[in-house]
Amino acid sequence: MCRLAPSARRTSRDTSADRTDGFDPAPITGPQLGALLAGVCRELTWGLHAAGREIACWRHLAEQMPDERLRADALDALSRKRGQSEGAALFTILPQSRNRRYLRLLVAYQTIWDYLDSVNERGAHAGVANGRRLHLALFDALDPGGVDRDYYAYSPWRDDGGYLQTLVSTCRECCVSLPSYGRVRALVLREAMRAQVLALNHDTDPERRDRSLRAWAASEFPGAHDASWWELTGAASAGLATFALLALACEHAPTEREIERTQAAYFPWASAIACMLDSYADQAEDTLNGDHSYLEHYPTKDAAITGTCELIRRCLRELHKLENSEKHFVIVCSMVALYLSKDSARTDQMRSSSDQIADAGGSLSRVLLPALRLWRAAHRLTSL
Repeated sequence: MCRLAPSARRTSRDTSADRTDGFDPAPITGPQLGALLAGVCRELTWGLHAAGREIACWRHLAEQMPDERLRADALDALSRKRGQSEGAALFTILPQSRNRRYLRLLVAYQTIWDYLDSVNERGAHAGVANGRRLHLALFDALDPGGVDRDYYAYSPWRDDGGYLQTLVSTCRECCVSLPSYGRVRALVLREAMRAQVLALNHDTDPERRDRSLRAWAASEFPGAHDASWWELTGAASAGLATFALLALACEHAPTEREIERTQAAYFPWASAIACMLDSYADQAEDTLNGDHSYLEHYPTKDAAITGTCELIRRCLRELHKLENSEKHFVIVCSMVALYLSKDSARTDQMRSSSDQIADAGGSLSRVLLPALRLWRAAHRLTSL
């Protein structure tokens, strides 16, 4: 089993609970405030606008797809999941200076991720083999000089006018342009291969899906692990570790120690947070549509909230070990606040649990929460 023995698991939980008594995991210090203001400045003056231009370019290409169903999936992903691409673009605050190629890589890679999720969900009846084949694009996109494949080999729909291959080629070109890509290549390719677990998430048979996810976790992590099997598979379903490692590739001399610590902080902890909070904010919609929710793997609803809070606290402890940790705190706490700022997470029934999760994110998450509520409101007005 990919989890601690029961006694060790309880000890970990008790320790986390003790640390919440008067302990602020993300305090707003002078350096933290400086990192926040610098990050906001870079995002508002460059990041969001540059990401918007990249998204517009992919939308223009998607509109030309010959297959109407693939075209609908691509346009829906670019519209409905735009926040995912903008969230990925937030990682551009990590490098010392602006890097347009890195931003282009982030948006293109997240666009592949979101597009394949929609295509795989629509074609779930085609089986897991179809999903695995599609998601090989996530691996190939980070493998400059790699082979080109027919990603639609098992798909009922295939004529995308070169959309997916263009995304893959763009990512490859951007990877080559990063000065230290060779230092992180093996790790990001491992993360991309782990993303094949996405093909299992849309299995139409829930029991077979869960067996497959358990088997994947046991195979990928044969020893004991602090995270449960569903936290590990959920983490593999998010791409945050890849984004953070690629940020290090933008620098000219990242140390092996910093690369290893960044990997350890973002997988599984930060990536698992993204998965669990996504399920948390969308749980009513998932229940209505019968979609897979990772929160349902916890034994009870209270355990799901406690488990999510534990993930946040563990992640923040790992971030303290990183150079420029303040920037990483901005990213993770912004992610926590962004999910909790959704209307679905602010209902009367969820208010108490949302407050509990926000508290786990410390002062920085609580400060960012009202700001991101205003951002969401402004975003809706802009869209209208």
